Amino acid sequence: MTPHVSTAARSLFSPSLAARRVRGAIIVVLGLLSVVVALGTLAFLVADVLGRGLPWLSWGFLTSFDSRFAARAGLKAALAGTAYMMVFTILIALPLGVMAAIYLEEYAKDNWLTQFIQINIANLAGVPSIIYGLLGLTFFVRWMELGRSVLAGAMTMALLVLPIIIVATREAIRAVPGSVRDASYALGATRSQTVWHHVLPYAFPGILTGNILAASRAIGETAPLVTLGALTYVPFVPENPLDRFTVLPIQIFNWTSKPQAEFHDLAAAGIIVLLAVLLLLNSVAIYLRQRLRRRY
Repeated sequence: MTPHVSTAARSLFSPSLAARRVRGAIIVVLGLLSVVVALGTLAFLVADVLGRGLPWLSWGFLTSFDSRFAARAGLKAALAGTAYMMVFTILIALPLGVMAAIYLEEYAKDNWLTQFIQINIANLAGVPSIIYGLLGLTFFVRWMELGRSVLAGAMTMALLVLPIIIVATREAIRAVPGSVRDASYALGATRSQTVWHHVLPYAFPGILTGNILAASRAIGETAPLVTLGALTYVPFVPENPLDRFTVLPIQIFNWTSKPQAEFHDLAAAGIIVLLAVLLLLNSVAIYLRQRLRRRY
């Protein structure tokens, strides 16, 4: 027997479809408006940079050192310093990050110490970059007496991207199905053999992608290197890891701080080069992920 429900109660609990549709339409409109504003702002900024920087782009701009005269200034030292520093950053951060991720994911026991380490790694990924600059200035520049060199900058950047590499590598390892490990163990393989010959090959595309994206972040960072005291005017190419250096973001910052409008246009050209490098690295990451993806 169906209980009697009053008209007031029915009207109170019955769904208001019209109101829901209105609220849904409002949310859709606000979402689309947010996307349009964000993309419009980005398009405006990119158009402004391209309009001001493209006339200054030339082979001489890429192969000339900085100068007091805008017509002679170029990015040679900044490009060389960026490439030099990123090579050492990856050489330092990649082995440490991958080995730490392998240990935490495949060997470490699930206890309070492991959980404490995992929480701190996740927190370190969100620490402002200038904190890493202060750490690098105190530890690498002063305590280790490396000076304001390429090696000090690379080690500081390695600390900056190390949490990102660890997290990305752990996610890639975690994505490998457990059946791969079980099959390896069933055939008599040890844990080390399983990790090195089965888990890592399957996880390699994700590991490589994470490292490339981490390198992309390091290339665009300025605050840690400014804190370290990287030079804004470098009329030479670094020849060894202990040489002074500059990088693309610092060179761009130096030009934007000058009062002459020509140097602002040079900064726009430098931004175009930096964006091209970042887009190239991200495109390589996407291509390698698609190329090396394994079907389980």
